[in-house]
Amino acid sequence: MFDDNKIEEVKASVEQWDKEVVQKSLSRFPERKQKFTTGSNIEVDRLYTPIDIEDMDYNEDLGLPGEYPFTRGVQSTMYRGRLWTMRQYAGFASAEESNQRYKYLLEQGQTGLSVAFDLPTQIGYDSDDGLSEGEVGKVGVAIDSLKDMEVLFDGIPLDKVSTSMTINAPASVLLAMYIAVAEKQGVSKEKLRGTIQNDILKEYIARGTYIFPPEPSMRLITNIFEYCSKEVPAWNTISISGYHIREAGSTASQEVAFTLADGIAYVEAAIDAGLDVDDFAPRLSFFFNAHNDLLEEVAKYRAARRLWAKIMKERFNAKNPKSMQLKFHTQTAGSTLTAQQPDNNIIRVTIQTLAAVLGGTQSLHTNSRDEALALPTEDSVRIALRTQQIVAHESGVTETIDPLAGSYYIENLTNKIEEEATKYIETIDESGGAPKAIEKGYIQKEIQNAAYRYQMEVESLDRIVVGVNKFQIEETDKKELLKVDRTVEINQREKLKTLRSERNNEEVERALSTLKEKANTEENLMPFILNAVKAYATLGEICNVLRQVFGEYQQSVIL
Repeated sequence: MFDDNKIEEVKASVEQWDKEVVQKSLSRFPERKQKFTTGSNIEVDRLYTPIDIEDMDYNEDLGLPGEYPFTRGVQSTMYRGRLWTMRQYAGFASAEESNQRYKYLLEQGQTGLSVAFDLPTQIGYDSDDGLSEGEVGKVGVAIDSLKDMEVLFDGIPLDKVSTSMTINAPASVLLAMYIAVAEKQGVSKEKLRGTIQNDILKEYIARGTYIFPPEPSMRLITNIFEYCSKEVPAWNTISISGYHIREAGSTASQEVAFTLADGIAYVEAAIDAGLDVDDFAPRLSFFFNAHNDLLEEVAKYRAARRLWAKIMKERFNAKNPKSMQLKFHTQTAGSTLTAQQPDNNIIRVTIQTLAAVLGGTQSLHTNSRDEALALPTEDSVRIALRTQQIVAHESGVTETIDPLAGSYYIENLTNKIEEEATKYIETIDESGGAPKAIEKGYIQKEIQNAAYRYQMEVESLDRIVVGVNKFQIEETDKKELLKVDRTVEINQREKLKTLRSERNNEEVERALSTLKEKANTEENLMPFILNAVKAYATLGEICNVLRQVFGEYQQSVIL
């Protein structure tokens, strides 16, 4: 970016400055610590100058927004044209209560829905299953059948909103329910917009809500890719998630590396299933975390965009520019929220919101101040949404594209994160790809080590967490927390009993029998899952049929 003479001039100036100014200052005012690092332990120099990015080529490494390598953003006008989708993640208790929360959020200016499902739903059990006891409606909404899904979106026109669903192992079933609800509303599949998370590899790595072993899980994912490319063309068929990888304790570079390695595995699986890369890749999306180290997070998003563009172009020979675009949703970091002094979380979320926006996110969920204690109250959710709205309309950071580009520190950090992530991906490739690296425990071990280092830094006070290991105060019991009543589980069980007595059980049995038969072939299962859903087969019944054919995944112990 700079000619050799200019670089030499800068080097000379920096050396003189360090000798004549900095050393004199240090003798009077020593620096706060011997070594400064980012939140992910990348060492931070005292000063960044053109020396630190002397090998950068603007066109090759940065380029223009909306053009390869997309470092500066995937849209040519970014937020000058349209703001990111403000999508608050919500869902609790029953479909009726969650429906009211969605309507409240839409009234407050939210521009997209994001559905949180309870734990039994996430792992394919009905609310009346013995394994569901005590968990129904606790961390999300309980969805047992199409009947619940109809209630969840009652009065919400599905051709007018974009809906994200955080669902993985049973993603095919929940997507089928969403399609069926739309049909009942008179909305065609072509008009549906949204995303299913559908990322099973990160479940094996970090989150744990898996059902089936990797091979049939990958089959279901590629079935969805194929089905949606023809039937639901505006739907994002997977949200490849680094969020939970980061929540488990990874560094920023690891979050990029392991997420993109999973993405590579999904692309390879789809190509192996006979799909053309440019037929499905434009509908891939990603999901990243936003942590407290503002500048590192901005660099992370930029590095991820550039690296994915290179992977799609050079490794998979994608021709469509949209196949090379890394479009992503962001959620602020739940792991950074503290139960101590919860109002401090509002400031943390604001910093993280700025990081996501300065990094060019396409949609954003902001966590609420009380989520380290319970599901958020309406007041807390409104503050979280207002945080996005204030950044969007009052901060000025949306007026120009990629406003931190050209910062010597940002560009240097973007390069470092890309380099570190590339090394991890090369190691994973040598292991045989992400599924093999997961099976061997490599990725899990790297995350565990990073999480351990972070915790040791907190305990040794090398890393300050305000209100936790410094600046503590005497606190009273927290009041006005949202709690899910035990009656939710009782009511869900009653609903299931009624459903099973009123539906056409012969039709349900036929649909489930056909699904089991087709699961033993290589046919695409989406049409048969959709038929079972429309017959009001329950989530648990459908998943149990697939369990009989595919088996269940057993996590190995990582030593």
